[in-house]
Amino acid sequence: MKKTIAMLLACLLLCATFISCRRTEDTVRVYTLTGTTGFGMAKLMDDAANGNAQLSYQFTKETDPTLVRDAILSGDADIAALPTNVAAALYNATNGGVKVLALNTKGVLHLITKAELAVTALSELSGKTLYCPAQNPAFITAALLEKAGVTNVMLDSTTYAKAEELREAVANGYVDYAILPEPMVTIAVNVARQNDLQLTISLDLTAEWSKYFPSNSLVQGCVVARSEFIEQHPKEITTFLTEYAASIAYVTKDYVKGGDVIARTGIFSAAAVAQNALPRCNLCYISGTEMQAALSSFLAEMPLASIGGALPNEDFYYLP
Repeated sequence: MKKTIAMLLACLLLCATFISCRRTEDTVRVYTLTGTTGFGMAKLMDDAANGNAQLSYQFTKETDPTLVRDAILSGDADIAALPTNVAAALYNATNGGVKVLALNTKGVLHLITKAELAVTALSELSGKTLYCPAQNPAFITAALLEKAGVTNVMLDSTTYAKAEELREAVANGYVDYAILPEPMVTIAVNVARQNDLQLTISLDLTAEWSKYFPSNSLVQGCVVARSEFIEQHPKEITTFLTEYAASIAYVTKDYVKGGDVIARTGIFSAAAVAQNALPRCNLCYISGTEMQAALSSFLAEMPLASIGGALPNEDFYYLP
């Protein structure tokens, strides 16, 4: 009898282990950034948490793009939302080990000034010091100024290298002209108001970019997947993209509901800020050849060092 019970227990343990392995294998591991790059993922995360998603998802939120990048490199992530330049660098670092599935964010950068110093054109920045966060915002701003022929601008991306640092400086009146991404723009305006300081959002860099470069080619955010995962799970990729597109559509259709779900899922802490920021976040879902055209145009304007040393080949783009 004891032998029989022991055998039954062993069988149950084996079955439980098998089921556990199946569940792990069937789970799609998605890493996303907090902030704008992750905004479009919020509804899908909420659906998954409530058992309303078609796939079994395991979501991980990170504040630092390098942590998301490392999760792809280590194989801990199957799919990830990332800045487009980081995605290109990943492709080069892995010799084609990742593909970009879709674009999720166009430009999120804006020129913010003190109200009395508002400008209506890039040319009005001539002779001014323009503060900008380091890395991608600085690369984009430098490329835009050069293309627009505005050369007499001191572009400072070292004094306030982090967007959060520059946001605080702007909100407290320490700088006159600054490039900030959303939702930092909205936060800065709100905090400045509390400090009896009036700020103006003078220019949308996405609109400015389209004046000098191919239209809609300022694309800062995307979602990628490991090439191996795409090959092994083509149906899951198709299902994910369908659900992801619907998630972005939900967030952008109603900014109040969108802001609520963004806060509820922890992509961003304050629903009211997300609601106010969403109209300027330029969330999108662009895939296929349109994605390839926009992203290849954008990457061609970035310093090669920022995208891994070379422009990605055509197999970087997921074109089912």
